[in-house]
Amino acid sequence: MASDLTVTQAAYDAQQTTVQKQQLAEDFDDFLTLLTIQLQNQDPLSPMDSTEFTNQLVSFAGVEQQINANEKLNSLVEFGLSNMNTFALGYVGMKANYQSSELYYDGTTPVDISYIADGVPVSVDVRILDQDGNTVAFFEGETGAGRKDTVWDGMLNNGLKAESGTYQVRIDAVDGNDNTLNSNVLVSGVIHGVETQNGQPYLLIGERAVPIGNVINVSLPQTTTTTSEETSGEEGGSA
Repeated sequence: MASDLTVTQAAYDAQQTTVQKQQLAEDFDDFLTLLTIQLQNQDPLSPMDSTEFTNQLVSFAGVEQQINANEKLNSLVEFGLSNMNTFALGYVGMKANYQSSELYYDGTTPVDISYIADGVPVSVDVRILDQDGNTVAFFEGETGAGRKDTVWDGMLNNGLKAESGTYQVRIDAVDGNDNTLNSNVLVSGVIHGVETQNGQPYLLIGERAVPIGNVINVSLPQTTTTTSEETSGEEGGSA
């Protein structure tokens, strides 16, 4: 299995290519020095066979071509990784739906939650847990096959509003035979930044860094706007 490509690995590969090129140059200089000495000290009546050093020259040329190819590949890799980070910056300010069992609640904005059960559930409980694993919110989810969408408005079981922070979401789904079904969970959040970990871009959502590969889709967050009629009415009322 191929290893993940990172900036660190790309930098190491580029360094190794440089070392190989320097070593090839040193070896070629040594070869030319030895060849010159041999030619100077050969018996004129029985000259040295040129086949051997010709083959060595061909080998040097082949290695040099391979190193040059590696340099070009290293440049392409570095360019691709740079473009990946630039691409990730375009997500900042967008609302993302991403695979995670954790969600971030900012204290005011409801969080979209989607889930897909491995089967056809007849009972679904959605649980919101704090960082200690305690259930702080509980509500019933939609049953049936396929993707289901719900929203957590931030209300806790005690009737109070949840504080901003990271919470866990758990889907307890049961089919008609009382079998527990596994579920894939999607949550939403607004991306406020990008950071790099081991050369890979991560999207910052709340207090978490989300791998860009976990993002299913992004969209512009909904904003509340005031219409001109509402503004005119407020101005008229204040007069």
